[in-house]
Amino acid sequence: MLKFNALIPELIVSNIERSLNFYLNILSFNLEYERKENKFAFLSLKESQIMIVERNGNWETGDLVYPYGRGINLQMLTNNIDELYRNIERNNYPIKIEIQENWYRVGNKLVGQKEFLVLDPDGYLLRFAQDIGEKEHTVE
Repeated sequence: MLKFNALIPELIVSNIERSLNFYLNILSFNLEYERKENKFAFLSLKESQIMIVERNGNWETGDLVYPYGRGINLQMLTNNIDELYRNIERNNYPIKIEIQENWYRVGNKLVGQKEFLVLDPDGYLLRFAQDIGEKEHTVE
């Protein structure tokens, strides 16, 4: 039985087939279920879950123009970031921010992530990240 996360973003997309191709074939998400009659799909990648639905006039709070999702990036953790990155390159899909290591302060520690960012076909900013450990934070 599918266990639902407490927070599951639902992204309005302009073309469900194009988005399904991107998420399933380029990013290797799993299709958990779909309602074709509603142009809706529930997808997962490791512990991340998202829903996508083709634009139908519901849930829209303002003008929906490219890039959708302005002001938000969706971080998804993975344990195979290099493989995911190579697959995107193999598909000649544009990468917004190249793969890199970043360290973020959390209290008195630094938490490391190897990460990159890509826009989905409708312009939602997706940040894929892999944990690379922790280290002490020294104030300079």
